[in-house]
Parts: sequence; structure tokens; C-alpha cells
Amino acid sequence: MTDTVEVDLPTGVTSVRVATTVPEGAWAVVAVAHGAGSSFDHPGVTGFTDAVNTAGVATVRFTFPYVEAGRRMPGPAAHAVSTWHAIGDRITADLPDLPFFAAGRSYGGRMASMATADGALSPRGLVYLGYPLHPPGKPDRPRVEHLPVIHAPQLFVSGTRDPFVRPREQLEEAVASCRDATLHWVEGAGHSFETTGRRTPAAESAAALAPVVVDWMRARA
Repeated sequence: MTDTVEVDLPTGVTSVRVATTVPEGAWAVVAVAHGAGSSFDHPGVTGFTDAVNTAGVATVRFTFPYVEAGRRMPGPAAHAVSTWHAIGDRITADLPDLPFFAAGRSYGGRMASMATADGALSPRGLVYLGYPLHPPGKPDRPRVEHLPVIHAPQLFVSGTRDPFVRPREQLEEAVASCRDATLHWVEGAGHSFETTGRRTPAAESAAALAPVVVDWMRARA
């Protein structure tokens, strides 16, 4: 089912598209945000949500306001935090009996972490599919200061060849600083979980992440 959710921004109220799938016998729900420069129908998002649906997890895919405005790159972080707040409220209202998890690819996951640290979001757990620890080639600009504040369990899924987490030890240190966090490395994968020497479709690469995420969620649902 696809509909819209209203988001209250400092610039006024706007609407974002939302796609919800609830498989029979669902035991949890995960909201999945897209990365910067893509949208909620990107195969890297739908491949993952389709895979977790088959494991009995309901999914909510959504766009950020900048996408609805026709822009390629994100606007203010506060807009994304407000969007996560609105999505969390919608899920709590529509699926109150399902444990709620928040996930996102790259930028979308980082915005979920900021919303949770700010108190705008209260998920059972957070899943980062390629957390953008720092801009590529700029490890001196880490995006980690808010992570230790988060009480919810956090799962970092990252490729060993991801330029956003080099050196890898920097991500390991960031994970160790968190209250309750797990790091899962995908050997040979880049930021979009593509692997060298293989032309794996984005949807297939995303679906391959589902078993790790589902197992982690089951232990915390």
C-alpha cells in the first residue's frame, strides 16, 4: 500500500510518500530510509524490504522531503529528523502491536540515528546499511559524536571496501563507544555492497543483507 504522511517542517507542512507491506503473521516492523541521491523505490531499498518481508517482517519505505521537492541532494538534517519523527508516529498508530525498528541505507540510517539521539524517534533497535562514518577520504570529519548517546541497540552492516569507513578501525572504535552496538562486516563489499569482479544487481546485494538483519532483530523483538 502506498500513501502519504504529513511532515511538519520549520518551513511548513509537507507530504512524503510511504509504501507499507505487512506480511501475514508479521512479528516486527522496520522502517527503511533511502540513501542520499536515491529514493524509496531504489532497488537497494526494495531488494532489502522484499527479502525481510519473506521473513515475516513488515516494512515501511518512505521518501525524504528533498526528494519530493525534486532535488537530488539532501536538505537540512532537521528536515530528515522531522520526517523520521512523522514515520515513527505513523507506525506506532497503525502497527502498535509490532516491535518497531528503524533502518536506512547510508544517509537514511545516519538520519535515523540523529533522530533517535534527539529523542524524536524511539525504535526497538537501529540498523545501518552502510553507515557513512565520514566523507570519503576525510577520516578527520567523523559523524560519531551522537552515537554513544543512543540507548537503543544498534547494528552496523558495512562493507570492508567501503570508502566511507576507512580506516576500518575507526568504525570499530565508534561501535565500541556505543552503549549496545554490533558490527557486521561484509567481506569485499563497497558502500552499496557491490563486490569487486561481480556485477550483482543492487536488489540482490541488498537482499543478501536480510538474514543478518532479521536474526539480529529476532533477538531483540
